[in-house]
Amino acid sequence: MRSPFSPERRRFLKCSALAGAALIFPGLLAACSTSRRAVARPAGEWLEWPLERRIAQMLMLGFTGETAPEDSPVAVAIRDYGIGGVVLFDNNSDLQVTNRNITGPAQLKSLTRRLNSYAGIPLLISVDQEGGIVTRLKERYGFPPSLSAGYLGNKDDPELTRSHSEEMASTLREFGFTLNLAPVVDLNSNPANPIIALKERSFSADAERVAAHAAEFVKGHRERGIATCLKHFPGHGSSRDDSHLGLVDVTAYWTRDELIPYRRLIEQGLCDMVMTAHTFNSRLDGDYPATLSRATIDGILRGELGFDGVVLSDDLNMAAIVNHYSYETAVEKAINAGVDILVVANDKLYDPDTAPRTIEMLMKMVAAGRMDEKRINQACGRIMALKARYLYG
Repeated sequence: MRSPFSPERRRFLKCSALAGAALIFPGLLAACSTSRRAVARPAGEWLEWPLERRIAQMLMLGFTGETAPEDSPVAVAIRDYGIGGVVLFDNNSDLQVTNRNITGPAQLKSLTRRLNSYAGIPLLISVDQEGGIVTRLKERYGFPPSLSAGYLGNKDDPELTRSHSEEMASTLREFGFTLNLAPVVDLNSNPANPIIALKERSFSADAERVAAHAAEFVKGHRERGIATCLKHFPGHGSSRDDSHLGLVDVTAYWTRDELIPYRRLIEQGLCDMVMTAHTFNSRLDGDYPATLSRATIDGILRGELGFDGVVLSDDLNMAAIVNHYSYETAVEKAINAGVDILVVANDKLYDPDTAPRTIEMLMKMVAAGRMDEKRINQACGRIMALKARYLYG
């Protein structure tokens, strides 16, 4: 992996991360070979980390391969740069995603243990385990079967949703995950929607039913110690197109009912994280899609709905973003809009230098005044608070 930092700077960052971890999380280094850490909760010492280290916590990266050797790019990104999280995938022929991370139970457990062993600060190890079609731990690989949100919503049995969620979360915990990028709280408002309705990812067209089942999903995961993420804000269910393939304009179709599930779960304290949608809505922002829109994230999600937790982007490599914005522009606009974690799945064109390249880019933005260091601290603080809740003790 090429690095924009000198060997001396990299050694300093690595040593400062390990020393800081030992101070903030006593007993962490002794426990680093396990998938769960019994360590103390963090104080505010992360504010004393080098800027590079605070920025690194804002990165959640995908990578290639079923293993993570010591010299692999993902090992270097975790160990030497201190990225905050990773996202694991299985192969997906529909999206031309190959050479990924999940092929079987023993392999997966070995991989997550190895990833954790590189971390000075415990990782958010995440996966899209929604159930049904969008499932990375598939039955054909030897994992338990799962039910789709569409099936659960049609049954409309909150106890079934809760029990299924607990079983799913138990499986995730067993295999080393700490974050499920679910549930989907999009409304099933367009039955022909190619990315939501036709994949049975939505609980219902009724906003209150979506909110009720999403609440049981979150509670079931919390019962097993797994964080969750509501998606795709401010709503992808009314779209006619797939944002994996291009920019999706929902201006003519989106309604404010799509905010109801977020409002309900935020009010109940059941919202750990929110993932943004790469959808464009000129009624909310005439210039940018939601992921890059300050009016949408800071204005609606944080201001109107009162959410002050972690916001993460959908994959910045999706065509809805890369076909219209440079990576640098997307990173700058997303963070200044209120995104705390940048997700780069690295699924089709793998860039092993994503971590150092993005860290250097953001450092230059701060130095040039294009981004306030307080914004970095705000994001890092939210991330560390989430980790304190789920990854320690």
